[in-house]
Amino acid sequence: MKDSPEYQAELQDLQRELVLLQQDIANNNKRLLIIFEGRDAAGKGGAIRHFTRHLNPRAMRVIALPKPTEKELGQWFFQRYFLGLPNPGEIIFFDRSWYNRAVVEPVMGFCTKDQYEEFIGQVNNIEKMLIDDGIQIIKFWFSINRTAQHDRFEARKSDILKQWKLSTVDALAQEKWDDFTFYKEKMFERTHTLSSPWVIVNGNHKPKARLESIRHVLTQSDYEGKGTTGTRLHPDPKLIRPYDLDYLVAKRESDRL
Repeated sequence: MKDSPEYQAELQDLQRELVLLQQDIANNNKRLLIIFEGRDAAGKGGAIRHFTRHLNPRAMRVIALPKPTEKELGQWFFQRYFLGLPNPGEIIFFDRSWYNRAVVEPVMGFCTKDQYEEFIGQVNNIEKMLIDDGIQIIKFWFSINRTAQHDRFEARKSDILKQWKLSTVDALAQEKWDDFTFYKEKMFERTHTLSSPWVIVNGNHKPKARLESIRHVLTQSDYEGKGTTGTRLHPDPKLIRPYDLDYLVAKRESDRL
C-alpha cells in the first residue's frame, strides 16, 4: 500500500487539506497542539513527518525534547514543555509530551510514586486551562501489538539508517510489555476527558495509521476550503477511535442524577 499510486494520491490529497488547515490557523491566529504518544516503534515519528512534509515551517514546530537536564529536573515538571506551546497562528506537534510521566517514567523508574501522582492530579486541570485559553489539543496514542514491535526493533538493529531510533527504553520495551500496558490503561482512565480525549490509532499498519490520523485532525476543525480535494475526510472507526468516550458521557449523565 505504501508505494501504491492510490496510497500516494490519497496521502497527497490529505496533505493538501492539511495545508488549507494550516493557512486557516495562521490567518485566524488559532493555536493547535497535537500530542503523539504510544509504544516504542508504533509509528509516531513517521506519522509526524507525513503530517508536516508540506506545511509552512514558519507556522509549525515539532517538539521532541531530550531527557531533562539537571537544571530542568529542579523545575516544575511542566515548565520545559510549556516553552513549546503554540503561538497564535501556529501548529505544534509533540513527539512525546508531558505524558512521559504517565507511562515511560514510572515503568522505567525515572520518577517517584509521589511525582507520578502529582502529575496525574495536575494534568487534567492544566489541559483544561490551556483549552479555556483557546488552544485546541488533540491527543493520539499509537497502538501496536507485541509481534509488530519486535519485528520493527529487529529491523532497526539491522538498518544503519534506523539505528539512531534505538534507545534504552526500546531495549526493555518487550521485557516490560505488561508494565507499559498497566500504566497506559491507568493513563487513559485518569486523563481521558470529554474536552481532551485520547484517540487510539492502530499502528500495526503504518501507512493506514498515517492516513487515518491525518483524517482525524481534519475532522476536528473547520477551515476555509475544507473538502475541496474530494478525498475522504472521515476516519475509519476500525483503525482510529476515542478511548471509551461513550462510557464517560454516560457516567457524566448518571452523576447528574
